[in-house]
Amino acid sequence: MKLEKITDNPNARSKRHYEDACAAAHALDLLGERWALLVMRELMMGPKRFSDLRESLPGISANVLTQRLEGLEAAGVLVRRKLPPPAAVHVYELTEWGYESEPIFQALGRWAARSPQHDPTLPFSTASFLLSLRTMLDCDRAKGLEARVGFHLGEETFLAHLADGKIEISRSTLEGANLIFTGTPPVLAGAIYGGQPLEDLEQAGALQIDGNRTLAQRFISLFPLPPKAAKPA
Repeated sequence: MKLEKITDNPNARSKRHYEDACAAAHALDLLGERWALLVMRELMMGPKRFSDLRESLPGISANVLTQRLEGLEAAGVLVRRKLPPPAAVHVYELTEWGYESEPIFQALGRWAARSPQHDPTLPFSTASFLLSLRTMLDCDRAKGLEARVGFHLGEETFLAHLADGKIEISRSTLEGANLIFTGTPPVLAGAIYGGQPLEDLEQAGALQIDGNRTLAQRFISLFPLPPKAAKPA
């Protein structure tokens, strides 16, 4: 099934396989193409339209995105479906098996965060930011805390529920939130991971905080980054 009207390039769809029975090798057969994992990452927080995926992955072309979506659909990782009226648009959504890949992203994120060469100033999507919270939460620091924290990121809203040292995040209205952050993913990441004071971001007009401010200060302290790996001598 064609996903978009684009120039067809049969050679671009040919894939090399490792011809290896190892399950890890098979995983790379399924997901090893450039951009495939990032397409999956962007769908971790729910379905998206083709245009939404292109916007959140600024370096990808329509041609390559179409190829990756087709390949992931053929592998059973995602599905394409049409929303009911009045929306009546096509969206792409991970299958139940596709969602099971989140621990892969968490393990990669924790490992790569230790890289001395990691550049946190590069583009940071909404899905990246929210997945980072689920990845970097320090369970000991969050122990005993129960709260609902809302995020108003562009046109989307998400609600995080903290309880029992765990965090669940889903696309939702912000009803019942004890605290709401309004801003962009890079700004919030700067507060949580970069140590930028909330007051400075508010005064600059980059961040708005509504609700329990004591909770806001505690919340941004729950996600410590791991120490950087030592460079070879």
